Amino acid sequence: MTPPAPVPVVLAGARGHGRWHVENLRRLQARNLARLVGICELTPLTEDEFGGELPAQSSDFGTLLDSTGARAAVICTPIPTHTPLALAAAERGVHLLLEKPPAPSYAEFRRMADGVAAARVACQIGFQSLGSHAVPAIRELIAEGAVGRVTGIGGAGAWVRDEAYFRRAPWAGRRRLDGADVVDGALTNPLAHAVATALALAGSTRAEDVAGIETELLRANDIESDDTSCVRVTTVRGGPVTVAATLCAEHDGEPYVVVHGTSGRVTFWYKQDRVLLQRAGHGPEELRFGRTDLLENLLAHLHDGTGLLVTPDDTGAFMRVVEAVRTAPDPAPLPDDAWCRVPGEDRRVVPGVDALVAAAADRLSLYSELGAPWARPAHHHPPKEVSPR
Repeated sequence: MTPPAPVPVVLAGARGHGRWHVENLRRLQARNLARLVGICELTPLTEDEFGGELPAQSSDFGTLLDSTGARAAVICTPIPTHTPLALAAAERGVHLLLEKPPAPSYAEFRRMADGVAAARVACQIGFQSLGSHAVPAIRELIAEGAVGRVTGIGGAGAWVRDEAYFRRAPWAGRRRLDGADVVDGALTNPLAHAVATALALAGSTRAEDVAGIETELLRANDIESDDTSCVRVTTVRGGPVTVAATLCAEHDGEPYVVVHGTSGRVTFWYKQDRVLLQRAGHGPEELRFGRTDLLENLLAHLHDGTGLLVTPDDTGAFMRVVEAVRTAPDPAPLPDDAWCRVPGEDRRVVPGVDALVAAAADRLSLYSELGAPWARPAHHHPPKEVSPR
């Protein structure tokens, strides 16, 4: 059998996180699986910036797809542009890896997902943690009853981000920009993987798996969006999924998701593909897993029909969380005595928040229920009718 020809790929957004995609495409190119044929950027890259000879460049995504004959595209652009760019690719029959969050609102997500489905193009959403082989392994442990009956799933993300982080792009730290939704909050963008991974382990990834959502959104930084927040999703299956996140941590922590069972727990540090299984009658077991790259999985799907790991519908429940954050009251500024500046580090810290984030994941509780003096009671989002697709 002759090996498949490398798939011509266009990358939209090659700066910031897009640099990671450039390196990944170089890796896949070396393996003859892909060929980077075009870069879409508003300001063209220089050869020095790119680190070598540049492929075709244009600020017009559609024109670039047409002129290069691309068969697949990676979209790593500001959140409000995801849906129009995805639809531009779909119209041309170009398959997609679309960065997370897939859209800034549930309506935009549906428009994208329906358009992609109608065009019959493959679309993978860039939740890299869902490519971890730990995810199916943990699901198997749950199904075997390794930790008894699951009582809920917690998620914790305590990250350090300086004030410059919120100035890195015009849309950073914004809920809206020029009248368009952005929804760049801690739960919906930087720590979105904690939410999506927790929902995946709960077996509740589709929009119709969500029965209700409570949010507590706050901010220490001088931004529009939340930087210290928590969400509790009530699933149709019954168990709560509670995720707490902050970008104002005292110390940078490794984010994780924890499955609580009646006779044990499974902790998954999703960036490290590392799992700790603790159960009654056994010593703790640490397990390490590999992961499948999501672009590589998309290319395999195009070659031989390998199943996609993260389809748009697999992110419907996550998008219900994005919608709950979008429609919640604007995040409340924390009182001045609830945060402080770190000398010489240009960042704001909420003292005690690291322990609070961990407690929320451990007890499946919201900040207000844990007695945080600055937390305001949860905003409830009753379930809306959702398209069953």
